[in-house]
Amino acid sequence: MNIAVFCASSDNIPNSYVQQATILGQWIARNGHTLVYGGAKGGLMDAVADGAASCNGDIIGIIPDSITERGRSSSLPTSLLRVADLSERKQMLLEYADVAIVLPGGFGTLDEMFCAISSRKVGDSDALTIIFNIEGFYDHLIAHIHRFNEMGIANPLYDQCYCVADSLDNLFQTINNL
Repeated sequence: MNIAVFCASSDNIPNSYVQQATILGQWIARNGHTLVYGGAKGGLMDAVADGAASCNGDIIGIIPDSITERGRSSSLPTSLLRVADLSERKQMLLEYADVAIVLPGGFGTLDEMFCAISSRKVGDSDALTIIFNIEGFYDHLIAHIHRFNEMGIANPLYDQCYCVADSLDNLFQTINNL
């Protein structure tokens, strides 16, 4: 299974997030899955890729030219695919993904997450999005998403496009049940 991971490349990340991202990468590799991610150095991107690499996992990095030109390409992917821009990277991540996991991140991570959820809703992707809510990082966002539903703004079918995991065990169980 190809597991896409959306996450921060910032190094300003709590160590507990880094530890859980590393364990996720190790689990992906040990279970014979392929990590598909943004291919940049730093933060949780490095952590999840380092975890997978430490277990000799297959790692596909998809990185825009603008990030490569800034010297931010990771050396960890077993295959590094260069694309023109962030939009193309997002599209390729979804094309490769059998499931998408959202770790803590900023605007780029949220962009990828909402695109993945919407793409499944309209039928452009079959990948379920799992929001890994490490230490409640996404509590406020999840509450806001529930508000969409309460107000009737979001179609109830969106609820079938994503789920939330609050622990590594819950995350792994969700993936194993796909």
